[in-house]
Amino acid sequence: MPVLRPTTRRHTDTTIAPLADIAVDLTANLAAADRHERLVDAIQRFIPADAVAILRVDGDALVPVAARGLAPETMARRFVVAEHPRLAQILRAPGPTRFTDPRVPDPFDGLLLADPAGLRRVHACMGCPLSVGGEIIGVLTLDDLTPEAFDDLSDEPVATAAALAAAGLRTSQLIDALEDAATRAARVSTELLAEVRARTRDELLGTSPSIRALREELAMSARADLSVLITGETGVGKEVVARAIHRNGLRRDQPLIYVNCAALPESIAESELFGHVRGAFTGAVDNRPGKFEVADRGTLFLDEIGELPLGLQAKLLRAVQSGEIQRVGADHPLHVDVRIIAATNRDLVAEVAAGRFRSDLFHRLSVLRIAVPPLRVRGDDVVMLAGHFLDEARARLGLGRVGLTPTARAALGKYEWPGNVRELEHTILRAALRAAGASRGQPVTIDAPHLALPCRESPAPCGDELGELSLADAVDEFKRRRILRAVAAAGGNWAGAARSLGLDRGNLHRTASRLGILPS
Repeated sequence: MPVLRPTTRRHTDTTIAPLADIAVDLTANLAAADRHERLVDAIQRFIPADAVAILRVDGDALVPVAARGLAPETMARRFVVAEHPRLAQILRAPGPTRFTDPRVPDPFDGLLLADPAGLRRVHACMGCPLSVGGEIIGVLTLDDLTPEAFDDLSDEPVATAAALAAAGLRTSQLIDALEDAATRAARVSTELLAEVRARTRDELLGTSPSIRALREELAMSARADLSVLITGETGVGKEVVARAIHRNGLRRDQPLIYVNCAALPESIAESELFGHVRGAFTGAVDNRPGKFEVADRGTLFLDEIGELPLGLQAKLLRAVQSGEIQRVGADHPLHVDVRIIAATNRDLVAEVAAGRFRSDLFHRLSVLRIAVPPLRVRGDDVVMLAGHFLDEARARLGLGRVGLTPTARAALGKYEWPGNVRELEHTILRAALRAAGASRGQPVTIDAPHLALPCRESPAPCGDELGELSLADAVDEFKRRRILRAVAAAGGNWAGAARSLGLDRGNLHRTASRLGILPS
């Protein structure tokens, strides 16, 4: 059994300098391994010993985190507490523990560098638990081959060293936990961003001359890390263009932060863009970064920039031209590196002439300008986009195959699309929903009436578009509509529909398959 003997005499060689080093290291920006190594170095200078080690609790074992004077292989070992009575005794003790009985094996027997042959057993040994807030997180051990090495050492220096070691170990554990959490958050963020990118339409679909020209302008804008102003009517896809510029630009691996300037109340717009400090205004209970800080090294997309109040435009100008921002209530500026992409459906040249938009801000934002064409000038792109939105509608509504009739395609091509691509998207979604309600579980076919588009001559929905088709297509379209009405009237019963149409059931199925109503 070990013999415990507290001492009262002070070690005459101890100085306060190593303790000061430990205290400084606790607040230094160090990696965990460096912090631990400097810690044991300082303790060994404070309390001379052949070996000093810090071990952390890991389940039922103690694992070395740093050591001086022990063989390198020590760092790869796990010391199961139940197999090492001295370590068990240290963990149970309220303070420093001294061992003098050489018959009780020391966990570091044969591992001291002072005994390279490993023939001598450790004679002098002290240890102290490392406790933080009542929790034992590890142990500090001191070992020496000279039996009387610690005779002049009191408990107080050991307890002090152990307290600092505990603080250092806990600091490193907290930093490691934060780094692990940050790494995980970064991974989650990356995965979510990848998912958003996969789900977000940021590809310019179409083959019209206007879209080909737009792609060329986009490629040029992506290569140059300059401010971009995107103009175009509501719903043309300005956000899609902004995302494409960012995705193909130099900052593609950094965030794209979106701000809808039209939705920013003037009272909080400055705080949203530039952030605020605690107490800056009622409700500012903590420091909060703004969109510019969040977008640092990335891209800030200012949608509907034409709606930004004049008072805020001056502060935005400073951020755009110098990269300097200042949180609301702060007394010093911050520097950010942000690429600006702005978008508007307003004529900013006219807004500048009317005094509603700053000319200097306009010129800063419009180093590169991209005009997105309206859908009505894109010709056959309308049907191509409709096909894309059909796929989206199928996935969102849980449908099977979804298609367009020739009359539906003709109706899409004739319409002017004042709401542009966004209107087309919503029109296809509503039409798919209407057609699915009448399909009775069969493949969904969208006809012109499902689109409910107003005619040029009248705000009422256009119905019959057969006059726009060739005779053969018009006959097929008439058959398709007649069969669908018969099936709906028969409650989805194809045998009943065949009887009402005066057809053989097999003949009806073959005709329906040819017309795309049933899978072939």
